[in-house]
Amino acid sequence: MSGTDWQEMTVYVNGEIMKGSEAKISVFDHGLLYGDGVFEGIRLYDGCIFKCQEHVDRIFQSAHALRLNLSMTPDEMTAAMVETVKASGLRDGYIRLIATRGIGDLGLDPRKCNGKSVIIIVGAISLYPTEFYENGLSLCTVGVRRNTPAALSPAIKSLNYLNNVMAKMQVTDAGCLEGIMLNHEGYVAECTGDNILLVKNGAIRTPADHCGLLPGITRNAVRDLATKRGIPYEETVLILPDVYAADECFLTGTAAEVVPVVAVDGRTIGTGEPGPITKALLGDFREITTRDGVPVY
Repeated sequence: MSGTDWQEMTVYVNGEIMKGSEAKISVFDHGLLYGDGVFEGIRLYDGCIFKCQEHVDRIFQSAHALRLNLSMTPDEMTAAMVETVKASGLRDGYIRLIATRGIGDLGLDPRKCNGKSVIIIVGAISLYPTEFYENGLSLCTVGVRRNTPAALSPAIKSLNYLNNVMAKMQVTDAGCLEGIMLNHEGYVAECTGDNILLVKNGAIRTPADHCGLLPGITRNAVRDLATKRGIPYEETVLILPDVYAADECFLTGTAAEVVPVVAVDGRTIGTGEPGPITKALLGDFREITTRDGVPVY
């Protein structure tokens, strides 16, 4: 997320709405000390919080998995987002929804935390430049492996994002904007911030959830759009040669939406241009953004 000075963003902290320059949390909050919390990134399209219910459901599921009892109900969280967006005055932007264990001591024991924190940040968003939607991205494969599900479920969108941060550093060092992460077995998992999908012989293939990825809400929206078009869709196990041999490749994510990929590790994908299925799904996706969510205004 970028495009707005953080000081001018609108922030909700435990019931109060303020400018980013005024927002504060305690240095003893376990979200800061240990990454003990969860978050969601949500898009605002023309005054509509896109896929709001799905994002709220997922943050509660993530919190439940961490045994983090949130300080509000799903309906109250949605209402808080609506009020924060209204206070921002934005019609298009990005919402970062955060829930932490709250203030505790310097030990790990969550029972010593005296409350929970809910933070909502609303600001503008900077997408991939238009040229990449028209001409496609080039990806690289990074050496940092996706965390094994045996250690921490990838379905939990936790505040500890160091795995992705370290991978993003390698992507930047390689001169790319995004890169592919493999799981501990060497199978394709996801990118540092997006899901990856392939098209081969007219069918879409994407890594299965058990391969160590966060099942994306945008990916699921694209799955539904593909189904409406009659395009076969499969969640399966993929290896890098599957990516190299794809007819088309594209990424999905809250910020990315649907962005085509035309090269991976120096290998051209398909014709080297965004493919027809990718372009069709991007068009379909942009048509649903203002009608599939919670209206604010």
